[in-house]
Amino acid sequence: MRRFAPLLLALGLFAIAAPAPAGTVEDARADDASRVLGEILRIPDQSIPSNLLQEAHAIAVIPNVVKASFVVGGRRGRGLIAVRSKDGTWSHPSFMTLTGGSFGFQAGVQSADVILVFRSDRGVDSIVNGKFTLGADASVAAGPVGRSAQASTDEQLKAEIYSYSRARGLFAGVSLDGTRLAIDNKSNQAVYGQGNTARAIFEGRAGNGSDAVVGFRDKLEESTVRQDPERKKS
Repeated sequence: MRRFAPLLLALGLFAIAAPAPAGTVEDARADDASRVLGEILRIPDQSIPSNLLQEAHAIAVIPNVVKASFVVGGRRGRGLIAVRSKDGTWSHPSFMTLTGGSFGFQAGVQSADVILVFRSDRGVDSIVNGKFTLGADASVAAGPVGRSAQASTDEQLKAEIYSYSRARGLFAGVSLDGTRLAIDNKSNQAVYGQGNTARAIFEGRAGNGSDAVVGFRDKLEESTVRQDPERKKS
């Protein structure tokens, strides 16, 4: 038995050091994004106005964007983005990253959940084609919050993207000028398979992916149902 001890020990160490199955980390990220979206939209008086959500061309959710202080200060986070199809339904989400140094978070906040609401296709196309900088490649503004902002949104807000954050229990619009967004191809391929791009995912050519990313898409569907004017009249 003793002569097998080194082998058993080596196998045990290998099991401990072995990487997690492909997609495990990404699934956890998708679950976290679904949770953040659900929690934020559960309080209409302190959330994103419903007309912004109903007319959105894309929505990105980046949980736990953390403050980084290396040579210069900055922020970094990983999340998901989905686009609305021509028939009004949501695509499966692509994984994405957020990095940058110009954040309007509260003083002393070390991490925050971030939501981006895209009001046009231009920003989404730029992300798919490469890195994209908020404020440079498309206008971005701190989004309005709550039912009190509902009536004024369509008339007064002209930005292509509206940004929000939640930290320490508070939810508010946030300034993200200079923040860079990019597709996370490595995570996409871990979930959807090798060779699948963000464009293929958005166009429905990459399969369904995992239960976690389907759950995120379903949460978007549930949270952004467009109101049918004819139904409202009846």
